[in-house]
Amino acid sequence: MGNVRTRFAPSPTGFMHVGNLRTALYEYLVAKSQGGTFVLRIEDTDQERYVEGAVDVIYKTLETAGLKHDEGPDVGGDFGPYVQSERKDMYLPYAEQLIREGKAYRCFCTKERLEKIQSETVGGGYDRHCRDLSAEEIQKNLDAGIPYVIRQKMPLEGETTFTDAVFGEITVDNSELQDQILIKADGYPTYNFANVIDDHTMGITHVVRGSEYLSSTPKYNLLYEAFGWEIPTYIHLPLINGKNDDGTVSKLSKRHGSTGFEDLIKEGYLPEAIINYIALLGWCPKDNQEIFTLDELCEAFDISGISKSPSVFDYDKLKWFNAEYIKAMTDEQFAEIAKPYFKEALGDTEIDFVKLASILKQRTEKLTDIPEKIDFFKALPAYEKELFYNKKSKTNPENAPVMLKAVIDELKAMPQWDFDSIHDALIGLAQKLEVKNGTVMWPARIAAAGKTVTPGGAVEILDILGREESLRRMEEGLKKLN
Repeated sequence: MGNVRTRFAPSPTGFMHVGNLRTALYEYLVAKSQGGTFVLRIEDTDQERYVEGAVDVIYKTLETAGLKHDEGPDVGGDFGPYVQSERKDMYLPYAEQLIREGKAYRCFCTKERLEKIQSETVGGGYDRHCRDLSAEEIQKNLDAGIPYVIRQKMPLEGETTFTDAVFGEITVDNSELQDQILIKADGYPTYNFANVIDDHTMGITHVVRGSEYLSSTPKYNLLYEAFGWEIPTYIHLPLINGKNDDGTVSKLSKRHGSTGFEDLIKEGYLPEAIINYIALLGWCPKDNQEIFTLDELCEAFDISGISKSPSVFDYDKLKWFNAEYIKAMTDEQFAEIAKPYFKEALGDTEIDFVKLASILKQRTEKLTDIPEKIDFFKALPAYEKELFYNKKSKTNPENAPVMLKAVIDELKAMPQWDFDSIHDALIGLAQKLEVKNGTVMWPARIAAAGKTVTPGGAVEILDILGREESLRRMEEGLKKLN
């Protein structure tokens, strides 16, 4: 087959569903795993569904996801134009060639007639009324200017068989296939026809799409055969389902949660984590590795690993991937990515973002969780003195004020304020007072943060808050306790 060529051919509707994104990813992986070419084609013939600015959404999504196309409207290539509406003049000649060869015909039926047949026949198919019109009748209709569509002549008996790389051999009875429309009355091609012409003229070797297209594949193949063209390798992907509240599954939709790439990013998921997770929705690597960079996916990907059975989009699993990606970053990388969320919570508060990143990194599943975890750094929340009493740390109404006072005195005496100094001072204090470390740390942390659940312990929080603010908060806590 020579060079493997795949294409991602989205319609510009302004929204990239994870199902579309997975198709794009698999097209990319099929090509890249075999040293091939990944093409982007924009299918905008359905003008009614066209959304302003939607093409930019496609570019932006592919760029953010790291799926760089080798050819496309923005980068060019030898097989352009790569936008369907700019190719509109090339389809009709192909359909007319089929008419000349007796493989297609003009259908002059009115809308009313078609609606009538549809309501009267079982299955609602077209009755092939114009399939055998005489040359005179056709000429008469053309001279009268009667509008027409061009339909393909389907074989009336026998069966059509094709092989799918995932689902194996599939056979359809030709009697079930309708004489499909190739060119609509406005001269525009139907989606199916344009698809075949574009794929062939762009040299596409592997067609990757959702399994909902399995049933229309015989129609595509009969077109390839009518033209005497080589049929591409088909790879139909399993459905993606979502989990319902009652434990059942159904096709992934908005009610399961965000299903758009941009929405998932707004919810605080990293593009790399989303791509890694989506790669495993319907594909299984040879060993049980789960974390893959895009380059590693290109290395490991093999069509034989694609599953037939539907996969379930699991938000908890996506969260796990996201957390793993965050943990693997350096503190500096995480601080850079988390900066907008730090700013949202802290405003212009003078706080070291890298230190903040170091205590959050192990405890963050989604970036959007960050603000509520750290808002106490900006302002101490209102809290009850009961928070100081904790069974596990052995703190109670009697010893809590004593411990907090001792902590304040100890820290005030420190010549320098940094993590190690604070740590050594507090551990030393616990030894001197002959109490558990927690008995000293708990009151210090509650006074500094005003809440029981915090990222990082007392030492980290005091270090980030700095001397002045830490001591001010602890004096305030002592007043509460007394």
